[in-house]
Amino acid sequence: MFNQTSSANSSPTKHAISVAELNRQARTLLERSFLMIHVEGEVSNFVRPSSGHWYFTLKDDKAQVRCAMFKNRNQLIKPLPKNGDKVVVRAKVSLYEGRGEYQLICEFLEPAGSGSLQAEFEELKLKLQQEGLFETQLKKPIPEHPRHIGVVTSPTGAAVHDILTVLKRRFPGLPVTLYPTAVQGEDAPQQICKAIILAEAHQECDLLIVGRGGGSLEDLWAFNNEQVARTIFDCELPVISAVGHEVDVVISDFVADVRAATPSAAAELVSPDQHQLRLRLNQLNQRLNSQLRGSLLQAANKLSLLKSRLRHPGQNLKEQAQRLDNLELRLNSSIRRKLEQQQHLQHQLSNRLQAQSPAQLLLRKEEHLQSLKLRLKQAKQTLLQQKQFKLKALMAQLNTVSPLATLERGYAIVKDSDGKVIMNASSQQTGNTIETQLHQGRLRCSVEEIIKE
Repeated sequence: MFNQTSSANSSPTKHAISVAELNRQARTLLERSFLMIHVEGEVSNFVRPSSGHWYFTLKDDKAQVRCAMFKNRNQLIKPLPKNGDKVVVRAKVSLYEGRGEYQLICEFLEPAGSGSLQAEFEELKLKLQQEGLFETQLKKPIPEHPRHIGVVTSPTGAAVHDILTVLKRRFPGLPVTLYPTAVQGEDAPQQICKAIILAEAHQECDLLIVGRGGGSLEDLWAFNNEQVARTIFDCELPVISAVGHEVDVVISDFVADVRAATPSAAAELVSPDQHQLRLRLNQLNQRLNSQLRGSLLQAANKLSLLKSRLRHPGQNLKEQAQRLDNLELRLNSSIRRKLEQQQHLQHQLSNRLQAQSPAQLLLRKEEHLQSLKLRLKQAKQTLLQQKQFKLKALMAQLNTVSPLATLERGYAIVKDSDGKVIMNASSQQTGNTIETQLHQGRLRCSVEEIIKE
């Protein structure tokens, strides 16, 4: 039983302060005792009300502390932190007086270890980009309707659950093979590479989804591994990189054939929507039925038209008999014309053959020979007359200059015993025998006297 005392000296309210004053003094004490500090921890219970302020809890494996980051400080922070992120905050220690809770007022926030990891990320990205692993023309196309999907991820993570949930909703009949692997830790890159190579060797999948759920930069680091990047690039199967949330970017996103913002988005990308397919199938079914009805109606109309044109077989036989008679008449006429043409051609060939017979040819040759003989005789006589006339003219010319003509006029030619013409009397001696050529005959004489003039 609680007893009260009436003694004024023992009253508990004599020097009491209010709860608000207590919290105010505690806040002042905290803010004065701690200047700006840096604290590292994991984000949890992150909320972002319409005011734009951020409220979250920063924790490690032993303790936690509430944090607030007001709008004027968080506007430049990209990307938006999320639960599970490991971050480092620069903050003031304070106290929320309304609840009497100790908290941190954050001035700046960045991922834990982001400095060295980000530099390593950029270095590897630049290296692979310079080698051409990011080239668009090297990307393989994603099948429009894959028959089998391979998923490389953790069997216990949220990613495989999200993928299967989406596939079950969109196209539950699509086969999926899980190639389990660690997606975080030191062994994760090697296991991811082995899973991709195994999926490629099985040759049962049309494409691969490689990824995991969200996390901090350190959690996603297995997908920033060079070996993983080269394995994805060398994979013959089309690869979709689905790592983390939409704001997360890893190296595998650049080397993969397609990047999906999340594992769920990857499942959306590769799976046809069964409702749309059913709608499309119904539309095609309606079009097919409509076309079938139209074709049947058209066939029925054609059948009716053919029925109306169908006549009695007897009438067709009469028409065919008449047509046969016409063809027979045309055939006979054609045969006659052909025979006449052949006879005329035979007559022409006979005339040509007769004209080319040896007797006719010999007769023509003989006639031609007689004509040539006559022309030869006439040409010979004409040529002989021309030669005789020319000979007489030449003889007349020759006679005018001939020594014989000179001799005929009383001159003589004197030659010595050697037959040389004597031109000078002094070249002879008395007693020499000389010969004198006259117009008629010759005289052999002896030189008795040489008279020089």
